[in-house]
Amino acid sequence: MARPEKVRLGDLLIQQGLLTDEQLKFALDEQKRSGRKLGRIFVDSGFVTEDGISKALAKQLQIPFVDLRQFQPRPELIKLIPEAQARRYRALVLDEVNGMLQVGLVDPTDLQAYDDISRIVRRDIDLAVVTESQLLGMVDRVYHRTEEISGLAKELTAEMSDIPVEFGELLGLSSNAEDAPVVKLLHMVFEEALRTRASDIHIEPQEQSLRIRFRIDGVLHVQTEADAKIASAVALRLKLMSGLDISEKRLPQDGRFHIKVRNAPVDIRISTLPTQYGESVVMRLLAQNQGLLSLDRMGIPKRVLERLRHALHRPSGMVLVTGPTGSGKTTTLYAALNELNSPEKKIITVEDPVEYRLQGLNQVQVHEKIDLTFGKVLRTVLRQDPDIVLVGEMRDQETAEIGMRAAMTGHLVLSTLHTNDAMTTPIRLLDMGVPRYMVALSVHMVLAQRLVRTICENCREPHVLQPHEQEWLRYELHDQVGQHTYYRGAGCAHCNNTGFQGRTGVYEFLEMSDELVEATNQDDPALFMAAARRQMGGETLRRDAVRQVLRGKTTVDEAMRVSSQYEE
Repeated sequence: MARPEKVRLGDLLIQQGLLTDEQLKFALDEQKRSGRKLGRIFVDSGFVTEDGISKALAKQLQIPFVDLRQFQPRPELIKLIPEAQARRYRALVLDEVNGMLQVGLVDPTDLQAYDDISRIVRRDIDLAVVTESQLLGMVDRVYHRTEEISGLAKELTAEMSDIPVEFGELLGLSSNAEDAPVVKLLHMVFEEALRTRASDIHIEPQEQSLRIRFRIDGVLHVQTEADAKIASAVALRLKLMSGLDISEKRLPQDGRFHIKVRNAPVDIRISTLPTQYGESVVMRLLAQNQGLLSLDRMGIPKRVLERLRHALHRPSGMVLVTGPTGSGKTTTLYAALNELNSPEKKIITVEDPVEYRLQGLNQVQVHEKIDLTFGKVLRTVLRQDPDIVLVGEMRDQETAEIGMRAAMTGHLVLSTLHTNDAMTTPIRLLDMGVPRYMVALSVHMVLAQRLVRTICENCREPHVLQPHEQEWLRYELHDQVGQHTYYRGAGCAHCNNTGFQGRTGVYEFLEMSDELVEATNQDDPALFMAAARRQMGGETLRRDAVRQVLRGKTTVDEAMRVSSQYEE
């Protein structure tokens, strides 16, 4: 292909009717002020989409536009361009035909990129146009760091076997800390964890190896296996970073530290646990630049969201969000606080630990070691004249009773509880020893939730139901099971061959009606459960999970996994 010619993007978009003269003038003024690329200003200002720009360039230059969402990459071709150059020039090798490489470029008029890419691949190239967001997503997915992580782990093992090496140099305690083997290894692990959207990193010493696993969309995946010799160095470095006691290896410890990965701030919560073969380390990753979700973007069904907002905008009472660990309870509560947060309201949170930081809130970290308990903090909080109080978790009778007294005396109280569903939550509070009248008068709404993995849009395909799946669906769909199409993910590069990408919630709720208040005051759990079933009208987690299946969002197997408590 001939070397491309430079074109003026603004004039091209005006010529094709995608942009007005006024919009171009605004964008040029913004470019002078901010120094940003013109195309990015067009997109961010809503004047034209990324697809629109790319298709316009493709039409003008008479080259193909490639939609990477429908593209199956060939890693051996893509890696002909090193990752650094792929990001710098916004370029990917897409295909090979008759010895000619097809290269996708975000800006096919970039003459410098064309010349440098030709020199890197040492082949004749044909150009195609791709969008920037799709290209960067593909780069993140294809350039796996597994081999590099394994290589760095082997390098660290070799260094530790070399007696003359100072241990401080291994751990990065000297002036050139970034060059220390363990520092480079951990940095690569954090980068790969963020690239794969991992929520947790598990570093687990085994008898013969050190296993590193990532939790992605709620499921653990083995990232690499390294020599067991490096386990102590890795654990020691992480304890130093989080300010833990490096001399204490017999007791569990918890800590926190902050790092920057690719200029993105990441808050990391760390927990160590002594095991048979060394200290197991688990880290929870909280990317600070992702921001909080709003209630509207959490996938909460409209009927549930309306009732939740009604409860949240009451001046007092308690709203509980329930579910197992990792079901998104704290995310939901912070989305609620984000909506309620205003200069007119004083909001105090009491948590262990503080997971999200939200401007305008007064957030308190519980510290059991110095006797700063939930109960002690809550008593003081109520003297701080709050309007809204968030209690991280109702862990015991004392915490629950103080929270409920606050809910009965003019405060809105939000909290979480570990229960299987909405209807058993009030009974769980009674089992904790909370007086009946408190539960009846303070609890206004219970929201139960789970997270299901969503099918990857790029490899979604029809699924033939297995007999046990048909039987499970028949509980909700009866004889209409065969009237719907069901889907699964085949697995592709976009989803790391899992068939899933991302998660969404399934929900049920219980509002404390007059009938339920009366049933709570009776010493008969069966009476309360019967009234709760009538009030919910069959709108359970199971039914909401089936809705997600019918919408093609998740698989039957996922729906069964998260709502198994409804097997009857």
